[in-house]
Amino acid sequence: MSSREGTAWPGILSLGSFVSGIAQGAAGSASGAALDNGLVIEVEPGRFEEMVVTALDGLPEELGRVMRNVAVTVEHGPGPPGLLGLYEGIPLTSRTSQYAGVLPDRITIYRQAICAICRTEQEAAGQVRRTVIHEIAHHFGIDDNRLSELGW
Repeated sequence: MSSREGTAWPGILSLGSFVSGIAQGAAGSASGAALDNGLVIEVEPGRFEEMVVTALDGLPEELGRVMRNVAVTVEHGPGPPGLLGLYEGIPLTSRTSQYAGVLPDRITIYRQAICAICRTEQEAAGQVRRTVIHEIAHHFGIDDNRLSELGW
C-alpha cells in the first residue's frame, strides 16, 4: 500500500492493493484461482489504482480536510456480487465523543466489478470516480436512498 502523504487528503491513511491476510481484520479473502468474470475491459492494477488516486485528488479539498480515520483500498478480485465499492465503518454523522481507539473505516473499490461493466478505459475512469464519490458519501453519513434522490 502506498501512502497518501502530501495530498489534500490527510484523513486517508492508505491506497493500494488489498492483499488477503494483510488487511486489518478483513473477513474473507480473494482466491488464488483465476476468475473469469467476463471482463469487458482489462485495466492493469497499477493503472486502476491511479484512477482511484485521480478520483480522490479531483474532489474538493474541503472534503479531504474533514475526512477522518478512513483507508481507501483497491480489491483486484471480483468483490461481492453486485457491488462496485463498499464503505465499512462508522459514518462521521454517527460518531460521538466516545469515538476513539477504533480501526480505520475502509472504502474498498472493486477493480474487476468496475471493469466488467465498462467498455473503455475512459468509461472505467468515470465509473471509478462515481464509485469513489458514492462511498465517500457513505463516510459522511449519506445513505443509498438519499444518494439516489441526489442522482447518484
